[in-house]
Amino acid sequence: MAALHGPLLEQTSAFRGNALLLTGPARVGKLALARAIAAQHNCTGTRGMYGEACGTCPSCRALAAGAHPDLLTVEPRAVTTTGKVARRKIIPIGAILEGRDKGRDYETHVYEFLEVRPTFQRRVVTVVGAEYLGPEAANALLKLVEEPPHGALFLFLAEDLRAVLPTIVSRSARLGVAPASDEALGRALLRAGLDADADLIAFAGGRAGVLTEHAAVSTALDDARTFDGALGGPLLGALGAAEALEKRWDAAWHPEALRFVWRARQPAARARADTALGELQEALEAYASPSLSFQVFALRLREALGEAG
Repeated sequence: MAALHGPLLEQTSAFRGNALLLTGPARVGKLALARAIAAQHNCTGTRGMYGEACGTCPSCRALAAGAHPDLLTVEPRAVTTTGKVARRKIIPIGAILEGRDKGRDYETHVYEFLEVRPTFQRRVVTVVGAEYLGPEAANALLKLVEEPPHGALFLFLAEDLRAVLPTIVSRSARLGVAPASDEALGRALLRAGLDADADLIAFAGGRAGVLTEHAAVSTALDDARTFDGALGGPLLGALGAAEALEKRWDAAWHPEALRFVWRARQPAARARADTALGELQEALEAYASPSLSFQVFALRLREALGEAG
């Protein structure tokens, strides 16, 4: 992390403001950078060359264990009150105020979290998807951002600066998180004791956040290659591969992995395959039969890739 975003950590090391707004493409490494900033502002040891946290003091050990008492992450609501996946992302006012969390979507609420003094040096609230803050939630946050209790720090993460409410933007210092070079990603993999896999680096496309889920990404790429290879074989084999893909389906990675595998196809083939993939995703979001949806997907792809390829 420090090597990939060293200059940014040098800037944030001396930051004493109330809020930072980190912007950049999806999975470019904003969350990892936010985690490094939170560690940096609570570290009680000797800082590194970029001002990064030492990694060995009590605060850093608590962060590594995933049990840091001074860190709170707020994300868009993931499910509806009926338990189904939410179709519209939003961070509601209930994330900020306990009394307004009717669906009990959030275990810890921002106001209550900030009432407690920090265990180490600074309480940090990371808001993932700041563009999904509802107006009520944003308004409830404003007083806290302007006068944070106990000198707390807010880290707002967003892919699209234009979608973030102006009241949040105007009260935050901004940092753009740029994609890393392939060489830097390769070095990061080697430092983590992993192979600098060329396909994984190409798939990442400079997004450092992809490396934090390298196992899931590698699995999705392998699944996509296996499924794509089966499409050109016997029909029963293609349907069997579709069934296997359904059982392993990860909506976060498999769609992108399939598009990556199709990147060498002719434009017409890629367009038809992408349409079929979009229809599959719509069917799954509409809670259609997964088994039937994947079988139809395989048939559509055999036709699309066969005709256009």
